[in-house]
Amino acid sequence: MNARIEADAAGAKVSGSMTMDNAAALLAQGVAALDAGRTAFDLAGITEVDSSGLAVLFGWQRAAQAKGKSLAIVNSPHNLRSLADVYGVAELLPLS
Repeated sequence: MNARIEADAAGAKVSGSMTMDNAAALLAQGVAALDAGRTAFDLAGITEVDSSGLAVLFGWQRAAQAKGKSLAIVNSPHNLRSLADVYGVAELLPLS
């Protein structure tokens, strides 16, 4: 399943797979959402995630910081939080 980001009143909803196959597209879509003023990303619609999902989140975080904004990640899937713990980067990301 392809991943996509759709704007909503609270920020941006991310759905589909957050995997290597979709990482570049998700990174670009997320940066575009940040450019449009969205800073909260809802991951409740994520169906699959691998370690490249962490790279996407770090890319969004860097893009937000470059714009002087704070990134918020809500409804993080359990497996994404587990990957962040395994890699020792959970404290570096705004996961909830």
